[in-house]
Amino acid sequence: MAAFPAVAQSEWTKVRSVRSTVWTLAATFLVTLIAGFLISLVTNLNYEDATKDLHTPFDATSTAFSGIILGELAIVVFGVLAVGNEYSSGMIRVSLAAVPQRAILMTAKIAVLTGIALAVSLVTVFITFFAGQAALGGHSTGLGEPNVLRAVFGAACYLTLLCLFSAGMTVVLRNQTLALGILMPFFFLLSPILSIVPWVENVARYFPDRAGSAAIQVYQPSDQPYGPWVGLLICALWTAAALVCGYLVLQKRDA
Repeated sequence: MAAFPAVAQSEWTKVRSVRSTVWTLAATFLVTLIAGFLISLVTNLNYEDATKDLHTPFDATSTAFSGIILGELAIVVFGVLAVGNEYSSGMIRVSLAAVPQRAILMTAKIAVLTGIALAVSLVTVFITFFAGQAALGGHSTGLGEPNVLRAVFGAACYLTLLCLFSAGMTVVLRNQTLALGILMPFFFLLSPILSIVPWVENVARYFPDRAGSAAIQVYQPSDQPYGPWVGLLICALWTAAALVCGYLVLQKRDA
């Protein structure tokens, strides 16, 4: 039986040795930071116009994280590539031959991805937060204000969960091109569009990205049926379902 630490080390080597996964992690950091800083700067320069129609207090934290929608797309791509590269290259057969205990293999993959995604997400959200607050000037907030630190950690957990959800779906589909072809339009187009369509917006609120993004908010909108922790839990349930389905597919299908 393969030892878990050795399998985890192998999975870590697979991830860091593929250039595309490294670039997607760098993109997660850069696009979240740059977009958040620029939007915060523009908001500060046009504060009266930007806040005149708000129904809740101005949320300096979520403003700094305005670019996270781009960062989430990058980390979704990372989750897909980190798993899908093995299927596209055929290396999954080698992995299963070396580690026939598929539960150990799957657990090691998820453990490594969780560690990487969480570490990158924490660095990203904290630097983005401080950069955004600097851009907001006199309209900024601090980590010591109520719910702000929770929102910052919530942003990191949100990005990590989306990465794991994408990885689980890639194991289910066993094809990185197909996974990207489904997940990218869903997160970038379908979910945002459905969230503003009157007949289906109540359903769209429970999609993983819509629910998880509630964790980033310091102030809960009056029309939102759940708070930040419940939203993060909904996102976590979607992620758990994707990972369980991925494991079942890995168990029942040949590579």
